[in-house]
Amino acid sequence: MNKRQVFTGSPWEPVVGYCRAVRVGGRIEVAGTTAMKDGEVVGEGSPYEQTQFALQTIERALRELGADMNHVVRTRMFVTDISQWEEIGRAHGEFFKDIRPAATMVEVRALIDPRLLVEIEAEAIVE
Repeated sequence: MNKRQVFTGSPWEPVVGYCRAVRVGGRIEVAGTTAMKDGEVVGEGSPYEQTQFALQTIERALRELGADMNHVVRTRMFVTDISQWEEIGRAHGEFFKDIRPAATMVEVRALIDPRLLVEIEAEAIVE
């Protein structure tokens, strides 16, 4: 099996034992991605900004593995307040307006840091 991985330097990657994204063949799985940079929350209090930042991080990981957002076939958005769905959805729509992957948004009780409002997973297929 030919497996390629992307690491972002998150302090949790070595502790938890995961990578940002992994590619096996033409399939790429991107781990839950939040608005964290150098241990700090980006866009604190703004679900729109946090969603944008998470999707930008996902986009960079895909590029490192030879793909782009056009290859995304599914996203999963975990949000701490579903009433903020419009801001989160607007940011998602700006990235995927012409791509339109299958998408799920669910409310969760909490994320790893209480300042985080959204976490996004993505799946991509490169033929």
